[in-house]
Amino acid sequence: MLKIKRIHSAVLKPIADLITYSPLPSAELRHIDPFLFLNHHGHQVYPKGNNGLPFGPHPHRGMETVTFILEGDIMHKDSGGHESVIESGGVQWMTAGKGLIHAEVSSTKFKDIGGDLEILQLWVNLPSKYKMVEPRYIGLQKNEITSFTLDSQNIQVQLIAGEWDGHKGSFPTLTPIFLSSISMTKGGGFTKKIPKGENVFFYIVKGSVEVNGKDIKLRHLVEFTDEGGAILIGASSDAHIIFGHSAPFNEPIVAQGPFVMNSQKEISESYRDYQEGKFGKWIG
Repeated sequence: MLKIKRIHSAVLKPIADLITYSPLPSAELRHIDPFLFLNHHGHQVYPKGNNGLPFGPHPHRGMETVTFILEGDIMHKDSGGHESVIESGGVQWMTAGKGLIHAEVSSTKFKDIGGDLEILQLWVNLPSKYKMVEPRYIGLQKNEITSFTLDSQNIQVQLIAGEWDGHKGSFPTLTPIFLSSISMTKGGGFTKKIPKGENVFFYIVKGSVEVNGKDIKLRHLVEFTDEGGAILIGASSDAHIIFGHSAPFNEPIVAQGPFVMNSQKEISESYRDYQEGKFGKWIG
């Protein structure tokens, strides 16, 4: 079995009236190359006439965002001309590349009627050779994402990227990466082998699971070694996890605000380019 190095608890970091927990980065763990950052918003219930998500227009460069909409919705708009409203069960994958401006807010319908909201956003690094690619956005609804079951339907897998037992993920990626969103019924379980040298991203969103013999509850991130081996996962209760793995890039990581580059010089250039309007024009 793949060895567990440490279990990290997500820290409560509210953003305005949005309940937010963040397990990565932390004082103990900067990143799990190439997985950089995770914000877990909710679960919470918004009333009628709410203000919705607070993420108005802001820039990004040098990385990708993967957004899992478990409850509620997100209205996405960016300076590349992409617009969508992705609802419960959907996923967004945005490649910031050389730079764009985007907003992630709630739809007018959600702000009017309110309801349950739970959303996770994961930042994935780009290697230096891809940091200045053209920006790209793909938003898929639940029924458009590759899905299959394991263990007599006790395990429901959304395969976001990569391959698993002949299934292919729904999002094309610039680098080889495996990423999934998995719902588990109490008593269900599965095993996944991790190649030697790859880093694992494993976060418990809901419920509790047993991972290689250790009981782990919601809002905890499991850090593994990179020695390769099997991960045995069993649901101690109904649960939901975000599970990925990838070979690390092993490059310098300099992150500042919304930019992730390889040097402080490139960060300074990113701020200058943004201020000079090189990330595209925002039309509100």
